Formats: sequence, C-alpha cells, structure tokens
Amino acid sequence: MPKPVIFHIDVNSAFLSWESVRRLSQGETTDLREIASVIGGSEENRHGIVLAKSPLAKSYGIVTGEPLMRARQKCPNLVVASPDYNFFVKCSRDFMELLRKYAPVVEQYSIDEAFCDMTGTEHLYGSLPDFAIKIKDEICASLGFTVNIGVSSNRLLAKMASDFKKPNLVHTLFPEEVPEKLWPLPVDDLFFVGRSTAAKLHGFGIHTIGDLAHTDVEILKYHFKKHGEVIHDYANGRDVNMTLDHSVDNKSYGNSITLKADVTDTETVNRILLSLCETVGARIRADKAYISVVSVNITDCEFNHYSRQTTLSCATNVTETIYDTAKILFKECFSGTPIRLLGVSTGKATNEFFEQYDLFDQQKNERLSKLNSAIDQIRSRYGEDSVKRACFVDSEEEHMTGGMNKAKRKKE
Repeated sequence: MPKPVIFHIDVNSAFLSWESVRRLSQGETTDLREIASVIGGSEENRHGIVLAKSPLAKSYGIVTGEPLMRARQKCPNLVVASPDYNFFVKCSRDFMELLRKYAPVVEQYSIDEAFCDMTGTEHLYGSLPDFAIKIKDEICASLGFTVNIGVSSNRLLAKMASDFKKPNLVHTLFPEEVPEKLWPLPVDDLFFVGRSTAAKLHGFGIHTIGDLAHTDVEILKYHFKKHGEVIHDYANGRDVNMTLDHSVDNKSYGNSITLKADVTDTETVNRILLSLCETVGARIRADKAYISVVSVNITDCEFNHYSRQTTLSCATNVTETIYDTAKILFKECFSGTPIRLLGVSTGKATNEFFEQYDLFDQQKNERLSKLNSAIDQIRSRYGEDSVKRACFVDSEEEHMTGGMNKAKRKKE
C-alpha cells in the first residue's frame, strides 16, 4: 500500500494577490504586493479590518484582523483596497480547477487553500516534493499569484509545513522531521492553539511545540479537557483524520459575519445564528450533502477568539437541526464579553445519509428536509428574499447572511 502524501496549498495573501493581479492586468504599474498595502473591509459597516496585507505592511507590524484605523496609525501611507468578493470567488474557482488537473482528490479548505491527496501519484509525477514545486510554478505562471505548499503524510503536518517561510515556497514536514522542524517553533504557532490557550500554556512553562509534545497528556486534559488531548496529538504530529474524504468535494461549510455593533443579548444572537445557519444549510443541500459536525466561533470586542464543536448522532442537511445545535454551543463558549464576530461551521460532510432509527424524529427530519429543499427552490427561482422566517420581519438582521458566502450564492 503506498505511503500517504498530502499537499496543503495556500495562496500567499490571497485577497491582496488577487486584487494585484487584476490591477496589473488592467494596465496599472504599481503592484500592491510590493508596497505597504492591505485589503480592508467597509469601516462604515464595522467590517473595517485588515483582510490581507503585503509583506511591507507586515513589516510595520500590521496584522490580519486588526482594525484599519490601528493599521493606519502604524503606517500613515498605507494603501487600502476594498474587497471584491465576487472576483475573489472566481479566482478561487480558477485555483481549484488547476489543482484538479493533477490531484485525484481536492478538498477545498477555505476560499484560498486546499488539501490535495497525492497518494500513489509518484508513478505519474516522480518525486512529489519536486512535483509540488512544478505546481507552485504553474500557478504563478498561469494565474499570476504565488502559493506555499506543505507536503506531508497527513493534513495537519502538511498545513503546518505550508505556514513555514513565505512566500512562493514548498516545505516538507513528514513525521520523521517533526523533532527538527516542528518542535522548536513557538507553541503559539501550533494549529488549534489560540491566543487564550497559548497564554495558559506559557503560564505552565510550555513555550515551544516540543514542550507541549513532551507534557503529560493527563495534565493537559485536566486543564483543557478534550482540547488538551487534541493539541497534544497535534504537537506530536498526529492527525486522527489523516486521509481526505473522497466522497464529497466540499467537506466543510462555514459562514461568519462581523456585526454592525457589539452584541450581548441572546435574542439578537439567536437571530444572527439562524441567519448564518440558513446560508450554510442552503449550501449543504445544494451539494446534496449531509454534515455531522457543527461548530460555533466567536470573536469578542477585544479580539479574543472562542469556539466549540460537537459531533451529531447522525448526519443532517436540516437548517433547524444545525441551528438548535449552534445555540447550545454558543451558550457553552460565550463569556459575556460583547461579540464582534460570530460564525457557524459544519464538517464531516458526506453524500450518504444514515440516521439512528426513531420513528418520530425520522418523520420530523424528513419533513423538515423536504420543506427546506422546497424553500431553496423558491429562493433560487424568485430570489433569496422571496421567503423569510417570521422572526426576521421588521428585523435589522438579514435573514441569510455572511459576506463571502453571500457572494458564493450569487450566480455569475
């Protein structure tokens, strides 16, 4: 049996790169990637944060996710370009189409990154790390932007490798390379270690990924519950989901929104969660898929990040089921601090539907699934605003929301 080989391919400063390519193709001579520039959202609508930055902007200390006002204080001559989500979606599609020319399985992870299962293709392409360089160069030559590619035997290590030195490079991180390449890195760099977790780890004297890898997992579980076991596995290069799902192209569906004003009241939060789930559910059903994992992500007004995730007892495509789960997860991770950004994600998608047998629940879910699909068809024909839930009548919140995902829903 051939050794698994996974590529993680990540566009360097995707939004900025794509906007740069477009401007250069229209005759502009200044490359946004070579000056202090960022892609930034609408400050009037509270989306005024840095979405992507150039290397020179980064040298000023500008970071993705910070307010544009703060970025301008760091660099008064900063050039800010507005995002064009429809164009970005087109660039993403072109990117994915090129990858599918070479990879037997492509799993889109986000708009600007994907995993490619290259297992067994050595017979076609020879050395796969060398072939990764050829793919990188072809993307640059044909699409005009650069990528980093991480090569490993599982998704976790491939993703970590793609985050090594940038831009326009290929890095390997196979299990035997973990002690040399992964363990010396700051624990903050480990996937799934957020700011608050990193601060706690530093407080325990755990400063590098190697420190975390050699910490007794029972100690980590005591302080971080299940999350402690997960990050211990990751620090040791272990990814329980080593292979890609070959059954569905889009394995995860997510949606988030930066709110117009900080929110704390449950009623408003629930409407926003429902609007996010409406969009996510529609995308799942459009792909004739079912999901079995739901997660909720929160960014508060101080830019602290919180998330919770759960696995459902059976796969679903029902908006109401996703929403009910999201409400429970929100209660578990809401600290009470005003919320700036709220997101709902789903995962472990499949094209097959299995349900634990319960006559009442089965009939209820079947009815809801058919009702949701009928509403999808009406919205597709007459516009997504043709049908909305009663709680959104006279409400300030959109009944289907999420900037990037709304762009994806629009037909070209």
